[in-house]
Amino acid sequence: MFAGIGVVILLVMVFGGFALTGGALGPVMEAIPHEMLIIGGAAVGAVVTGNSMHELKALGGGFARGIAHAGVLRVFEQRGIPLHCITGVSAGAIVAAAYASGAEADEIARVGCSMRFRDVAKWSICRMGVMGSERMKRFLEGLLKTYKFEDMRIPLGVVATDLCTGKAVSFRDTGDVFLPIRASCAYPGLFQPVACDDRLLVDGAMSMEIPAVVARELGATHVISVALPAPACRRPPKDVFQVIRRCFQIMQGRSEDGWRHASDLVIAPDLQSIEWNGFNSAPELVKAGEVAATAALPVIQAWFKAALVQSSCTIN
Repeated sequence: MFAGIGVVILLVMVFGGFALTGGALGPVMEAIPHEMLIIGGAAVGAVVTGNSMHELKALGGGFARGIAHAGVLRVFEQRGIPLHCITGVSAGAIVAAAYASGAEADEIARVGCSMRFRDVAKWSICRMGVMGSERMKRFLEGLLKTYKFEDMRIPLGVVATDLCTGKAVSFRDTGDVFLPIRASCAYPGLFQPVACDDRLLVDGAMSMEIPAVVARELGATHVISVALPAPACRRPPKDVFQVIRRCFQIMQGRSEDGWRHASDLVIAPDLQSIEWNGFNSAPELVKAGEVAATAALPVIQAWFKAALVQSSCTIN
């Protein structure tokens, strides 16, 4: 139904230009120029102007819980919604990079269901963290089809956080993707910060839980954010990592209004009580992403129909 619709994934995802074919509206749909749909971080955005539409999808983080993003992408693929570009933070950056490089949603889901924490991390205790992320490069080499921003099948954006300034650091357009992704996934207290030039970088979710604003900057007028809500805190933390994680959740809850304000649609898979390291629950995570994305389709379809009506009026 959505054949020809251009889409961009940010992890936040952005859906761009599109053209629908088939049915009574076929001639009108084919007349619509292919524009851009952007998806990134954990948000998808779109821009509707005249006879064009720019959308973006943003994907958030969540370690193992980020596997749910593959389920969202699978639904878009099955419904024939092509993505134009994509961006992401933390675990969302891995999924976004994989998809941008040419990996299909099914392949991403399959890898996600078989991976374990040791595939991307190694104990390396020091003053800055207890794990190193160098092993992540080997994992990415086996998942991604290409390793440079400029060689991606669709535009890719990855967000990390400058540990000194606290500001978001965006990577896109050119350069190696390994360091930006490692930096975006560098969860404070667990992973050691990643050095980049004269900066130390940590998890992108520290400064931008869902890069919906980045989607807007990429030209999206409609942004779909994919949020992975944390399980409810029913008992006090029992170790330092649970303390850090809970602090993250509190901090992100306070900044939630920002990315929600920049989003036109939020897809929030029901991950129930699956924890951040729940790799054994990968099939359930993928399914949750599929269910949530399917439920959101009517809203996305309405956008396209509205753009078609506007385009038809312009043509006439």
